[in-house]
Amino acid sequence: MALDPRKIESVRRRQRDMFGKALDRRTYNMTIKEIADKSGLDDSSISNYAGGVTTMSLASLDALIDVIPDELLSMLLPGERLILRAPIGIDHDQAATAMMDYLAAKEQAHHPESPAGREIADCEDGNLCVKFAVITGGRAAA
Repeated sequence: MALDPRKIESVRRRQRDMFGKALDRRTYNMTIKEIADKSGLDDSSISNYAGGVTTMSLASLDALIDVIPDELLSMLLPGERLILRAPIGIDHDQAATAMMDYLAAKEQAHHPESPAGREIADCEDGNLCVKFAVITGGRAAA
């Protein structure tokens, strides 16, 4: 069964967007040659993926892992999906304490007598984001 041409074009658009960011001098400032050298893929394949000429294979994606940052590789996925690294060396006691601290602050923010009543006020949101960043190792979702 052939793939829907709209799906193929969607994948190629995401490839163009992802490589566009990776190659942008103002952001990641990578080069096609650098990506090719580090991934073991050839320059022409990277150029074709970056231009949306060809659709990247799963083997090519695998070669790009640890070469292109995960936040950029996530741009290849449809919808609101992300590529995340599995955490290593978690201090579960520290994580549990941080989570309980976050949950307590969230409950307090939802209290009817808080600045925005049951809604979360801007001042409470900032505090919650800081507490959440502790849980995620300093990387709160944008």
